[in-house]
Amino acid sequence: MVTVVQAENIVLSHVLPMQTELVALHSALGRVLAEDLYADRDFPPFDRVTMDGIAIAYTSFASGQREFPVKAVQAAGATQLTLENAHACLEVMTGAPLPAGTDTVIRYEDLSIENGVAQINIEDITCRQNIHPRAIDRRTGDLIISAGRKIGAAEIATAATLGKAKLQVARLPRTAIISTGDELVAVDETPLPHQIRRSNVYAIQAALAEWKIDAQTFHFIDDEILIRTGVQEILETFELVILSGAVSEGKFDFVPQALAAAGVTPVFHKVSQRPGKPFWFGTYADRAVLFALPGNPVSAFVGTYRYILPWLRQSLGLKNWPQTSAILSRDLVFKPELTYFVPVVLDNAADGKILATPLEGHGSGDLTNLNDADGFLELPKEKSQFSAGEAFPLYRYR
Repeated sequence: MVTVVQAENIVLSHVLPMQTELVALHSALGRVLAEDLYADRDFPPFDRVTMDGIAIAYTSFASGQREFPVKAVQAAGATQLTLENAHACLEVMTGAPLPAGTDTVIRYEDLSIENGVAQINIEDITCRQNIHPRAIDRRTGDLIISAGRKIGAAEIATAATLGKAKLQVARLPRTAIISTGDELVAVDETPLPHQIRRSNVYAIQAALAEWKIDAQTFHFIDDEILIRTGVQEILETFELVILSGAVSEGKFDFVPQALAAAGVTPVFHKVSQRPGKPFWFGTYADRAVLFALPGNPVSAFVGTYRYILPWLRQSLGLKNWPQTSAILSRDLVFKPELTYFVPVVLDNAADGKILATPLEGHGSGDLTNLNDADGFLELPKEKSQFSAGEAFPLYRYR
């Protein structure tokens, strides 16, 4: 049996570096950028007006002039105008290029315009005010966004500004999620008294969908031969295979034997944690990895967020994914010498830190408890008493 830290290190040492693919910009949201993005021009590309008002030559104001005849209007999106007379002004709109011959913008709120003459009504004017200087943000050729970042709305906007109609992103692993067990029926079926509907595959599928993975789902009954042959067929196509159920030591827990018979190399089977102790991990010919999670809903949920998603992020080349922590809101005792993943409700403390309140549940089969929690705190196995105010790693799913 390995520790949580050992299990994590082992899992992350078996990442499958993904190739890249070119996708349309509108399809890149949520994907991991696989190319560096550079400025194709100065940002901004011209001295940009930041306030509606008038543009003047500051020397005229400094010499005592307060009235300026308006000669024209510089609109945003229009070709740059030139102020020919330093004692006149041009009206300017936000986002417009600063007219040549001007170096200062006075906003409408600080002046009045009558009969085509602008009267400046304040004395607190500085040269170059209300101007966003050319290239102050980035210069042509500057690195804007490095590869290895999950693409969000800000990255989409930047890519569009750079003229990137398509982006290189990390290819997503072909993924299969397998449920096992005679007691499980389809979600649209009415279960008999001794049956339940399948839910783990949908939870795992939903967690992966946040990373744009469209995982296929399968179900096998508790039959070792059927599981083995089914997994063998799946391994011909899929790179990430996740199983749920039949991974412990019961008489019908055939998954470990079936996987070994299918040619999968076992790496570890048990992890000193609760929930999710009978967690199995293996590889297939350097082409695929297999996670076999317990069938209990909370165990499968914890395994997905603690091991599978970190594996996925590293396989996709994601960089700088910060580990979050939260502070216990009350004392907690957990005596077994196991790492304990306790479901918590999160809130913001007065000092801005994240406060975590443990939830009382009914074990790893308490699926409904997941709806009340926001994530899990990871409490180390080296301790049995955990005090309010202590900070621990947080794995949140909201």
